Amino acid sequence: MDLVSEDLERLTAKVRACRICVEHPLGRPLPHEPRPVLRPSSSARILLASQAPGTKVHITGMPFTDASGDRLRSWLGVTSEEFYDTEKFAIVPMGFCFPGQDAKGADLPPRRECAPAWRAPLMALMPRIDLVLTIGIYAQSWHMGATRRSSLTETVKDWRAIWEAPAGPKVLPLPHPSWRNSGWLKQNPWFEMDLLPFLRSEIRYRLV
Repeated sequence: MDLVSEDLERLTAKVRACRICVEHPLGRPLPHEPRPVLRPSSSARILLASQAPGTKVHITGMPFTDASGDRLRSWLGVTSEEFYDTEKFAIVPMGFCFPGQDAKGADLPPRRECAPAWRAPLMALMPRIDLVLTIGIYAQSWHMGATRRSSLTETVKDWRAIWEAPAGPKVLPLPHPSWRNSGWLKQNPWFEMDLLPFLRSEIRYRLV
């Protein structure tokens, strides 16, 4: 194991033991025991910058072990074996713990404590990342900065221009693969017709 891998392993252990959202919360503390879920990698070229674990992932401790994960793997054109191979994919959400639900049963936004505390040092120890898939507005805000458009739809729709941005790893914006976004997919057929074929070709290129 090289020094970067060793440093990432130590940092990941610290993240998995994190209790900042309970002991030093920004606002109300997390209403349940923290269970940070992430799969960083010092060798993967593809980063899935997702939102936060849902209820099933909170139970299993494995990201995207739910219907959203099935849809995401379909979008990417990969098998479960490829998806969970940390030599191929790093999975680092914006919030590491299930944030709870609102009164309507929808998942709350990612906890505000996670990204400021951990994201920059994690990214520094994943030097081979050259494609970042930003899933949802929170990941897009962090990884895209001023290149993010005024709404998720406009951001994803302008994916070609975002792809051509000159600095850093390539970035592709995606909606969240939740079933709640099925209506969005029907209203925006260009996503499946134009963006997904390009996405799959870029994924396959990096998995060879």
